[in-house]
Amino acid sequence: MAQKPSIPKGTRDFSPAEVAKRNYIFSIIKSNFEKFGYQPIETPTFENSETLMGKYGEEGDRLIFKILNSGDYLAKTNETFLTEKNSLKLTSQISEKALRYDLTVPFARYVVQHQNEIEFPFKRYQIQPVWRADRPQKGRFREFYQCDADVVGSTSLWQEVELVQLYDSVFSTLGLEGVTIKINNRKILSGIAEVIGASDKLIDFTVALDKLDKIGEDGVKKEMLEKGISEAALEKVQPLFNFTGTISEKIEKLSALLSSSAEGMKGVEELQFICDNIMALGLDKSELDLDVTLARGLNYYTGAIFEVSAPKGVAMGSIGGGGRYDDLTGIFGLKNMSGVGISFGLDRIYLVLEELNLFPQTVTSTSKALFLNFGHEEALYSMKAIAQLRKEGIKVEMYPDNAKIGKQFQHADKRGIPFAVIVGGDEIANNQYALKDLASGEQKKVSLDELKELLK
Repeated sequence: MAQKPSIPKGTRDFSPAEVAKRNYIFSIIKSNFEKFGYQPIETPTFENSETLMGKYGEEGDRLIFKILNSGDYLAKTNETFLTEKNSLKLTSQISEKALRYDLTVPFARYVVQHQNEIEFPFKRYQIQPVWRADRPQKGRFREFYQCDADVVGSTSLWQEVELVQLYDSVFSTLGLEGVTIKINNRKILSGIAEVIGASDKLIDFTVALDKLDKIGEDGVKKEMLEKGISEAALEKVQPLFNFTGTISEKIEKLSALLSSSAEGMKGVEELQFICDNIMALGLDKSELDLDVTLARGLNYYTGAIFEVSAPKGVAMGSIGGGGRYDDLTGIFGLKNMSGVGISFGLDRIYLVLEELNLFPQTVTSTSKALFLNFGHEEALYSMKAIAQLRKEGIKVEMYPDNAKIGKQFQHADKRGIPFAVIVGGDEIANNQYALKDLASGEQKKVSLDELKELLK
């Protein structure tokens, strides 16, 4: 007996109804991107390994899917590495390409390659799948779509203000209320590390702090200690774990805490500008919150950082995130090209909308009517009408086989098609169609023009 086929963990098949719902989210995100002036680009599924490696920190690098070189990929490897089973050194010899981990680094590479063709500031959006060798769990997959919007070529903080508005606009259009847009600044985190005497441990500090919602205060402190951050430093950072109050009150506390750090105070100043202007402009259905423990453990962020939380009561990780990166293109040789961007987590947004029952019923609607098949002459007559209806944008189809009528009605019922069109000798002779409402059972004979109006 043949073994039942399967798919890799962390990947999924999507049914027609699921694809329709995903396309609904895509269309809303895309329309809002374009409304805010962003232009679409696409980059390859895989990049040269050197493009991706070293851009996401040690943890991120481990999650990059490597692609084996084609042909006899072991032929040119160093035998010593093989004997020692040195996987790190061996990987660079047998794999020159990797699946993209996100859309931001490929975007930076795109900007550098096409810098002479681009008009700056350049506002781009990208909606494509990415891959991460992560442990699959609810809302976390190994293959998933990202929906990114970025601006490069401007240091203006109005871009950050607009990106928060963009988040709010998308979630408002989706009918998703109570979303929290968290904001922090990497300069503040650098300032805190400086104030507590742990500047040399900045990456370890931010990576651990970013896990607060996953492993709790004790877990974060334990990880920091393991990374060599002292007990004295942890005592100084203690206020961060209970940082409450309004945004204005939090900014005041940060100003006091970071008064001795020029870098930290620059971060406070940037946060003040962004938050003040967002509050002055107002948000529709989202809330803004200053979260000083928000770190987003990616090496390339240098300024404001964002993370979006689902409404309270929905057990879900972040549904979006992003931030300012002052020199991301510098890793590819193009200096002084500041950028800022955000990303929407499609799969998690889908799960949230599903849980809250926010998908409109029309999203998954199928054909409006099924023409029943009574034989060749009737089918040809039906197909002529179907062609006319489709020109009007009406979704209709014909059952392909001259099968038992009961089977054809059953097919319409299982597909959720609301109407059946019955064509026999009488209908052909009188140039008519019998339209049956499959919910009520009501049936009447109509002309083609009447059929068009009723099915619209």
